[in-house]
Order: sequence, then structure tokens, then C-alpha cells
Amino acid sequence: MRRIGFLINPVAGMGGSVGLKGTDGNADEARRRGALPRAQERATITLHLLSSLTDLLFITCSGDMGATALRECGIPHFQVVYQYQGTSTAEDTKKAVAAFLQEGVDLILFCGGDGTARDVYSVTQRSVPILGIPAGVKMYSAVFALDPSAAAALVSGPYGVQDAEVMDVDEEAYRKGALETRLSGIARVPARAHLTQAAKQVFEEADEDRAKEEIARFLQEVMLPGVLYIIGAGTTTEAIARQLGVVKTLLGVDAIRDGSLVASDADEKTLLDLAGRYPETRIIVSPIGAQGFILGRGNQQISAAVVKNVGLQNLIVVATPHKLRETPSLYVDSGDPALDREFGESIQVISGYRIAQRKKISRSQ
Repeated sequence: MRRIGFLINPVAGMGGSVGLKGTDGNADEARRRGALPRAQERATITLHLLSSLTDLLFITCSGDMGATALRECGIPHFQVVYQYQGTSTAEDTKKAVAAFLQEGVDLILFCGGDGTARDVYSVTQRSVPILGIPAGVKMYSAVFALDPSAAAALVSGPYGVQDAEVMDVDEEAYRKGALETRLSGIARVPARAHLTQAAKQVFEEADEDRAKEEIARFLQEVMLPGVLYIIGAGTTTEAIARQLGVVKTLLGVDAIRDGSLVASDADEKTLLDLAGRYPETRIIVSPIGAQGFILGRGNQQISAAVVKNVGLQNLIVVATPHKLRETPSLYVDSGDPALDREFGESIQVISGYRIAQRKKISRSQ
């Protein structure tokens, strides 16, 4: 039997919908703001798809760090080798991974975000492949499957092994609007085409700035009076706000109406309230460079509920030509598979002044 080390970071991703831009050290604040755990839900999608396989033995942790989800999903074979008490910490993750390695696991499957990936890799280094079920806020690393279903497909095999960057973001700087990434190392990950994400790229070229200005100039022309615009994170969307004379939070989600800021660095609840208050609402987002995610990475405030409330037909995607050239496909991981399917096979992306192109949307299944 293949031995799979399995762990969940129970608090991963809680900060996303409430606008914290990360949960490291902020789980209590996320709960205070009404955030709900999402890692268990994401992990169970993967586990349900693996529950019929009889050749897997899961080596795991007690309670919400693994055993509870495995039991609820009817996984027939698992063994608890690490017990934790109270609220799990990064140290629990590291100790659990060390216990997995002592048990001779063939692969470590974890559910969390970049912080969890960093903690897992700090113990494994390159000794065994690792694979993340995406459940965090940022997920800049290339060790994550595209979505929970893709994670199941990879674990099911067969797969090769490739090198992948373990990236992390300084969350304190991130919350202040500064993107400071660092490379923690190069991990080994399971590899099959179109099932793992690329590491995020940041494009900083003179042509990029001009392209963003052209997109912003066009959007300013077509934005309608009285309509509320929910504007996602990123430098392309920031250029749109700047064209309107509005100071936008670079890494947050803002709302603008008639050239004025209605909400700054808004969380999911605020966006839902605004969408209910303004019947004419649009959403403007830009995919993450190289990864290509329209929804589900870095902008969890624009949740599936927000998109459904506004209407998928009112979602506007913008990206510079260079970013689109470097992004083979776009992806959607809203957390609602039915909504993800509604996106269809392609989507129109505004890429310049009165210029748009259709871009393929790929899926793990």
C-alpha cells in the first residue's frame, strides 16, 4: 500500500473572506470578524474522491488536523501517529511531518496555504514529494494542486515528480499593501499536466505600465453612472482606480461608484451588503500572473456568494497582453464547483484600449 502523510491546517484560509489577507497569527481576529474554517471543507472534497481507493494508507494527525476528516469521508485505512492538544500551531505541523517521515511515507498531502507549505517543506526538504490542497489566502507557491479535485487526481496517480518553488509572503507587509515574497526552497511535487499551479509571477516592465494605463483609460470610458464597481486586488486594477482619481488598496478589494470610494479593503460581508444595496453592480478582477486564477487566489473576499449575487455576466476580467502571453490558461477555484462550471470554456479578457481577447479556461477534470 502507498503511504500518504496527511494533515490539515484547521485555520488556513480563514483570513481571506474577512479581508485579513492571511491567517498566520491572526486566527483569533479572523474568528472575531465572523470567519468560518474552510480547510476541512476543501480537504473533504479531495478525500471523498479518494475514499474508494483501497491501496492507500493515510498516516495522519488526531482531530481536526486529519483524523476527523478521514473518518467522516469513509477512508478505510488510516493511522494516527501525531496527537496535538488545543489549537494547532506551526510547531504541530512540523512535528507531525517529522512523525510522517519516520513512518516512511511516500507522499505528504497537506491542506492549507503558503505558510503551511513552508512549514511542511522546512521538515521534508527534498526527501519526499509534497502536495498542497489549496485552502489558504495567498498560495503563491507552486506546490499546490489547481483545486481539491486535482489533488485527488494526482494522489490517485500515476504521476511523475518535478521541482516546484515554495514561496511565502511577508503577511505584515502584505496587510499594509506591500508585496514582499521570498523563496523558502525547491520542493519535489507530483507532476501531471494541468493539475498543479505555477508560482506567481510579478511583471514590472515599462510596457506593462503602459498597457495598464490603456486598460484603465478604456474602463473609465465604459464605466456607467450609478453602477457600483467591486475592484479586486492587483496592479492592473489599481491602475483603473488611479485613472478614476481614487486611491485603492493594492492588495485588497475596494468598491467604487461614480468615481468615489464606497468601501476600502472590504471583506466578503461588506461586499454582499453592498451588492444587496446597489442592484447595478459589476466586479472587475485581474488573474494572478502565471498562475492564471480569476477567483480563488488572493481575492477570497469576492466569494462565490458575491459573484452569484452580482451575476456572472457582470464579471469583468482585465489583464495586460504580456501577462496573458505568460499565462497559458485561466482557472477558477471559487469553492463552488457549479459556479466554476458556469464560466464555460473561455472568457473575454480586456487587454488594452478597446482591445479584448478570449482566453481558455482550463479545469482539472
